[in-house]
Amino acid sequence: MTKVPSFETARLLLKPVTLGDLPGYQKYFVDYEVIRHLSDAVPWPYPDDGVRFFLENVILPVQGKDRWVWGIFMKTNPDELIGCVDLWREGRPENRGFWLGRPFWGQGLITEAVEPTIDYAFSHLGFEKLIFSNALGNTRSRRVKEKTGARLIGTRPAKFVDPGLSEAETWELQKEDWDRLKADQNKNFKPPR
Repeated sequence: MTKVPSFETARLLLKPVTLGDLPGYQKYFVDYEVIRHLSDAVPWPYPDDGVRFFLENVILPVQGKDRWVWGIFMKTNPDELIGCVDLWREGRPENRGFWLGRPFWGQGLITEAVEPTIDYAFSHLGFEKLIFSNALGNTRSRRVKEKTGARLIGTRPAKFVDPGLSEAETWELQKEDWDRLKADQNKNFKPPR
């Protein structure tokens, strides 16, 4: 078992999700616009006790074993969870998922949140590659993958909460490509004056 670390970025805190995060999780996750791009394994309408059940029975028993789930918190409001990044060892085929409350969309927060989790997967958990996916047409999720150096490897049939979505894009990020991207970013970094 691996203790799930916390991370700090320019605007965010990422902390291992706990039952104490239930209010924010419930507030921002149970929204059709947030859930509609997720696998049809996620129920809709979402059950009243669904978040508690998911945390108690799916996440917390395996947290740090073969699954790592971080709550996303704004530094300006460090006690309210606004989203999650979920990393798991066994691909389905993907190894990561994420969601973010609708009021926080369009600010680049997910890209900021996934970067330390990618670093952690490659540098501490021994992943050599990560597989990601998104519903075909989910341009926000697609953009996160593009900005973090993943390459599109294909599409496949898939089912989502939104029955109008029927295909998923599959992406791959190799450790060596991530290392190269980070090196290029560091090389081009100019400190503020």
